[in-house]
Amino acid sequence: MKKLAIIITSTILVLFVSVYLVNELSKVRTFQLFGGLVTSVETNEKVVALTFDDGPGANTQAILDVLRNHEVKGTFYLTGHELETYFIEGVNIVEEGHEIGNHSFSHQRMIFKTPAFVKDEIEKTDELIRKIGYEGVITFRPPFGRRLVVLPHYLSKNDRNTILWNIEPESYPDVAADSTKIVEYVVDNIEPGSIILLHVMYESRTESLQSVEGIITSLKEQGYAFKTVSELLEYSNQ
Repeated sequence: MKKLAIIITSTILVLFVSVYLVNELSKVRTFQLFGGLVTSVETNEKVVALTFDDGPGANTQAILDVLRNHEVKGTFYLTGHELETYFIEGVNIVEEGHEIGNHSFSHQRMIFKTPAFVKDEIEKTDELIRKIGYEGVITFRPPFGRRLVVLPHYLSKNDRNTILWNIEPESYPDVAADSTKIVEYVVDNIEPGSIILLHVMYESRTESLQSVEGIITSLKEQGYAFKTVSELLEYSNQ
């Protein structure tokens, strides 16, 4: 009985450690098993991409107003579920000339999912993105940046990169709670080819929304130009 207990305990421990390691691997920003992974672009040009995850939502018009006032085009990674709920807001983003990316349909972590689930999540959202009138290239960003095998394999087969980011001020609670600190964090960490991630379209993200104008004006003062993700990738090709 003692030997059996040791075997069972050891097995449980191995399983626990394996799950932990797999979970950590799914969050790594610098490596994945299949396909292209983009967190930033190597370039000497002072160009950056401003990206917004989730939505459309209640604050869609507010962020569109800020971007229009400063003549900046952003990349919006939208979910299919929210596109169904805020369809007109999605149309408005397209009509303002911004780039639309796919952020899955249901915003679930894309790990431990079947190939059929992954395919359905992406293709349903692609279809909705076309329905709101977007005709450009649709890049993909996984919810929470999480991916393992199935998602990268699907993207690789369909000649699509995994688009992440290298500047995420909201990941630090003390920074995320203050729009001024968000601006300072971005300015302190910016470099040519950076991809900035913000969440601005929910009412709970007021500080993030209020930081956008300061980010734009501060970076423009430093000589930076704002590009969409697809435009930024062209600098990498150069």
